[in-house]
Amino acid sequence: MNNWKKPFAMFCGSQAFTIIGASIVQFAVTWWITLHTQSAIMLSLAFVAGFLPNMILGPFAGVWIDRLNRRNVLIVADILLALTSVTLGAAFLLNEAPPLWFIFSMLVLRGLANTFHGPAMLAAVPQLVPEDMLTKAGGWGHMIRSAASMVGPVAGAALMNVLPVATIMLVDIISGILAIVCLLFIKIPDIVSHAQEKVRVLADMKLGFAALRENKPLLSLFPVLIAMSLITMPLWSFFPLLVRVHYAGTVWHNSAAEVLFSVGLVASSLVLGVWGGMKRKFLMIALALAVMAITTIASGLLPMSLFWIFLVCCFVMGGAGSFIQVPIMAHAQGTLAPENMGKVLSLFATAGAWVVPVGMLIGGPITESIGVAAYFVAAGVALLGVAVFCYAVMRKHENPSGELPLHDESL
Repeated sequence: MNNWKKPFAMFCGSQAFTIIGASIVQFAVTWWITLHTQSAIMLSLAFVAGFLPNMILGPFAGVWIDRLNRRNVLIVADILLALTSVTLGAAFLLNEAPPLWFIFSMLVLRGLANTFHGPAMLAAVPQLVPEDMLTKAGGWGHMIRSAASMVGPVAGAALMNVLPVATIMLVDIISGILAIVCLLFIKIPDIVSHAQEKVRVLADMKLGFAALRENKPLLSLFPVLIAMSLITMPLWSFFPLLVRVHYAGTVWHNSAAEVLFSVGLVASSLVLGVWGGMKRKFLMIALALAVMAITTIASGLLPMSLFWIFLVCCFVMGGAGSFIQVPIMAHAQGTLAPENMGKVLSLFATAGAWVVPVGMLIGGPITESIGVAAYFVAAGVALLGVAVFCYAVMRKHENPSGELPLHDESL
């Protein structure tokens, strides 16, 4: 893996194109729903629609991700995303206000693509990057993906002011083509240990569960991540509502909030890419959770006149996100065997997807009842409790040296 930097850069570029197109579509559709319904319940349903395929197919997807060539999986997922954009574009072209059920159905198909795309993308990284560079490479990769996410809201806001939604869908189609072109120049090897084996879906799923059970730190992190997802998933879907209702914002205000969130992700990812983070990785995760909690509480407490401070909170929340996600993923990529990587990552994604409807079923009605600002305050307090819980359960797994016991099945 001496020449890993060039293919890894090409790989990150491919994912950047995918994320730019997807985030533009997500911004346009979410803001359209916000303007036409101003309903937390409708936003909740849209969010759940995107996670529905992962809830049902996630563990099965992991089995196939570990069987198939991961580059091919990514290409097929990019094609499906582009096809949904074609369909959405045609629908908005024929009808300025397509029925919500149709939009939700397209979000389900996009969720199906992401069910395979996300775990395949993360599982491919250890095949491109040396083990001792996973945390730094994760920081650089996260920075590039975050920068791509930052472009989406800016481009989405700009395009929605000059173009109809139907035309905006073309951007995702073009970005999908560029992503596929980048992937064609990268060679990602097959998983040799599975090459000649018969596919046994249920047996392979059991292997994924077994690999997770044997990885004690990752298993201990599981309830922490579930609790975090239960709280944060509704928050992210209600961001446009907070901007629109609490701060009386426009599409540009919403874009600014999302961009600064992404800028925070980029900045902290860059720091991790250069620094590598604290040696006590799990303490770093707990501290980042606490910072995210405090800024979430502040976002709900600030008056409308202090929108600029809310933007600062968005930046800090985004920055905290990298210090949570990157060390967790580096630990998973460094301690799981390649043939089990997709299975375990899909289990995490599926568990998170199952949490989404629960969070939305709780968060949507509560938000309708007490208001979106009060919900942010309550969610921030709950997230602070998760940070304390994280530190309590993870400190026994802390390795002060910062070194990962790579692929050690005795974890």
